[in-house]
Amino acid sequence: MTKLDSETLVKNPTIAIEKLNHFFGKGELRKQVLFDINLEIKSGEIVIMTGPSGSGKTTLLTLIGGLRATQSGSLKFLGMELCQAKEKQLVKARSNAGYIFQAHNLHHSLTALQNVMMGLEIHPHYTRQDMKTLATKALQEVGLGDRLHYYPEDISGGQKQRVAIARALVSHPKIVLADEPTAALDSKSGREVVEIMQNLAKEQGCTILLVTHDNRILDIADRLVYMEDGKLVSKT
Repeated sequence: MTKLDSETLVKNPTIAIEKLNHFFGKGELRKQVLFDINLEIKSGEIVIMTGPSGSGKTTLLTLIGGLRATQSGSLKFLGMELCQAKEKQLVKARSNAGYIFQAHNLHHSLTALQNVMMGLEIHPHYTRQDMKTLATKALQEVGLGDRLHYYPEDISGGQKQRVAIARALVSHPKIVLADEPTAALDSKSGREVVEIMQNLAKEQGCTILLVTHDNRILDIADRLVYMEDGKLVSKT
């Protein structure tokens, strides 16, 4: 697995954001979408970010995960400064994060096992057999040991999201970033999904930052963060 060196992880075990601003567009169309964000997330912490649609939650999540470049301020991801970072640094950040989205983003032409194996392909030192073994174990941990060779069209919405969780956690990332993971699920399936995510992340000792409008799952958080109009307005 590609990891930051252990010394860096020990010294910088958090997400640390200071005076972060972000803009979309250029020239006259330039619009500020994040304003002076200050946030620190401790290693192993489960933080839920909530707030109205369009408040900047997903934008902040993608910046933290290195999915887009940070423009202004400071954003340290496991000790790496991502503001004005080069693509190589962003790739390194991505390799230490697991991603779970509202749309599970599974490849419909691949089985559950093959989809989870994809979560290891950015870690080149794994053999094909290693990937298969780890992916099988990850699917067993989310209760899908009997669905390894099922295609996405043959399993339920909750099971698809379990496959997505297995894919996100199979490489034992330091941080899991989840964007509305329960939005398309009923109450029971949504609860099961976040509890699986919570238990596995705690076992692995990784941090979770979860964006949601789902008030039914707020109790899993160690801390709640509320965003409005591109600003962090409360942290409880």
